[in-house]
Amino acid sequence: MPNLIDTIKDLFSRKQPLPPGMYTYRTLPQDEQQYRLHLRIEQDGTGLLVINAATVLHLNQTAVEYAYHFINHTDLEAVIKAVSQRYKIDDEQVRDDYQAFIDRLNTLIETPDLDPVTYLDIDRQEPYSEAISAPYRLDCALTYQVSDKNHQRAAPLERVDRELTTAEWEMIFKKAFDQGIPHLLFTGGEPTLREDLPDLILIAEELGLVTGLLTDGLKLEENAFRSKLLMNGLDHLMIAFNPDNPTAWEILQKVLADDIHTTVHLTLREGDDFHSHLQRMAEMGVHAISLSGTSLNLASELEDLRNFAAVLQLDLVWDMPVPYSEVNPVSIELEQAGEQEVPEGAGQAWLYIEPDGDVLPSQGLYTQILGNILTDPWEKIWGNR
Repeated sequence: MPNLIDTIKDLFSRKQPLPPGMYTYRTLPQDEQQYRLHLRIEQDGTGLLVINAATVLHLNQTAVEYAYHFINHTDLEAVIKAVSQRYKIDDEQVRDDYQAFIDRLNTLIETPDLDPVTYLDIDRQEPYSEAISAPYRLDCALTYQVSDKNHQRAAPLERVDRELTTAEWEMIFKKAFDQGIPHLLFTGGEPTLREDLPDLILIAEELGLVTGLLTDGLKLEENAFRSKLLMNGLDHLMIAFNPDNPTAWEILQKVLADDIHTTVHLTLREGDDFHSHLQRMAEMGVHAISLSGTSLNLASELEDLRNFAAVLQLDLVWDMPVPYSEVNPVSIELEQAGEQEVPEGAGQAWLYIEPDGDVLPSQGLYTQILGNILTDPWEKIWGNR
């Protein structure tokens, strides 16, 4: 039985987290280096830091503490005193750690074309490992219309009788911001068929939200259209790529010349061999890929492609709402390893919004409607998970 005095000491020495909530900072107009920060602190003291509405950093409790003081311009000596007392760390160690945090943060602020979700390397906080107050991302299906009418049968058009207006999506974005959700991914159907897509990106940018686009890429052939998306604040892009289409390669070359983080998604079918395609993409300057397969029978082929991508130093993205997204190298690898707890983000790290506002845990889970984000309170939707 533990000693009563030791139990009381442990109770009072426990590292109590900072108050949960959203904290924001924007540099003054006269400052030479312009940037803005959004910090979301969870109940357990971990959090998210959004840099320039472009990069989401996952932070552990110590890093959150440093970010909180940085945003609030806390005097250095006060930071050292507060952190050293809270964590029982030597003053000089706190001074060094805080300066290292600032140096890393400044590097990220100054670095263009970052991965939209990353980790500040201070005791990395694993994704989806703790209870959170709201998801990290909303996948917004703007429409179920598709570019190629031959593929229209695969889109669940019968699920929606109307599409939300620009004003209604704006209300949703504001609700997301109020709940501390930092990241929006525009998907579909084909989201570029919505004429207001650039306007929606601009609305999200003005709120300080990170935005991504999942598209077949066909509309990106238009230079003016691509330029408008970038000017309005689009932060990252995933192209559902058809390697058999010569035009798709020409469009990819155009996109790679732009200053935006780009991921290429390939869907593997029986008989496909994508090794030469990955090699060509790496030579073109692609840095990130996404892989899925049309059946679990392709597990060995997907694993082989993943290993080849690693040799080419291509990053693997696995948690976007792509076709056949449940058959991806990460889920297959964990299943084969006998992992009991797969790091599944559906209904936790992300939610999926249909074109009429209905909320699902993830793309494809059409029988699990959590509510409608326009008409139901957020607490009901989040609680229904």
